[in-house]
Amino acid sequence: MTENHPEAQDLPRPETDDGAPRRVGVEVELGGLDERAVTHILANGLGGTERQTGDYEWTVEGSDLGTVEILLDTKLRDHASSKIAQMGLDLGRAVIPVEYVTEPVLPRELARIEAVNESLVAAGALGTQDGFALGFGVHLNVALPAMSVPAILPTLRAFCLVEECLRDSMDIDPARRILPFVDPMPAALTDAICAPEADDWDMDALTDAYLEHAASRNHALDLLPILKQHAPDRVVAAVPQMDHKSARPAWHYRLPDCRIDDPAWSVTLEWNRWCAIERIGADADLLDRLCAAWRDHRSGVLHLPGGWRDRAAEILNDAGMHP
Repeated sequence: MTENHPEAQDLPRPETDDGAPRRVGVEVELGGLDERAVTHILANGLGGTERQTGDYEWTVEGSDLGTVEILLDTKLRDHASSKIAQMGLDLGRAVIPVEYVTEPVLPRELARIEAVNESLVAAGALGTQDGFALGFGVHLNVALPAMSVPAILPTLRAFCLVEECLRDSMDIDPARRILPFVDPMPAALTDAICAPEADDWDMDALTDAYLEHAASRNHALDLLPILKQHAPDRVVAAVPQMDHKSARPAWHYRLPDCRIDDPAWSVTLEWNRWCAIERIGADADLLDRLCAAWRDHRSGVLHLPGGWRDRAAEILNDAGMHP
């Protein structure tokens, strides 16, 4: 593998408690091509049969990665019958996102996704820098090892505590940071989950804390599908948009960028960053240091810009960890 297309790393817990390999579903949003063209390229690269299932919806069935869905951006698809939406479709595909969604795949199968992404780019696919206003992104839906607080809380803590470092390493365009789909995790949530009493939480308590402090789908790590699996009525009451969203025991990791046409970027690169988050969460001593440092940081009078990022980076560097 090259530096730009690294080999997919292993999760610290690569199997579920039931012994099944943990898989990841991948959603990629891109511009420059319509859904028919994307479907054809995916079928050529992965095998399978192309089938149109709606005005702006296609599938590739029986591919090497199972069924792949190809969809026009949800906001436009849902209003495609209106004249305004139809005019928008006619104005130019370069700025209208199309997404493809895979079934959960094994990490080693991400190499197949990299190959089809290269074919998409060769055909004219465009990434984030060409669709700023529409916010092309990538979502990774990573299966949980278990539907339990011990399987969830350490990774959630790790993500919240090192998110600033992660965002720094991702080099998100400063202008994109103001858009809602890149909202950082709320500090109040980090306060709650890093408090010592959180060690004794059950799933109800975790749900309470998350819905109190982060009841939005616009954070980089979206726990709402997990919590809907546990308490569907409570989640829908707090976030009505979740009524039509699936519950699933999987992390919904929402990346703000899809740099599909950037040679220095890959889905596997982002997967490996996620693996680093889970490794931090699996290191109890390191996580304790980060939690204690966060509490010290929050007890201070002044919170200088970048102050927590620098402190977290120092702790991670001492431990030889890098998100």
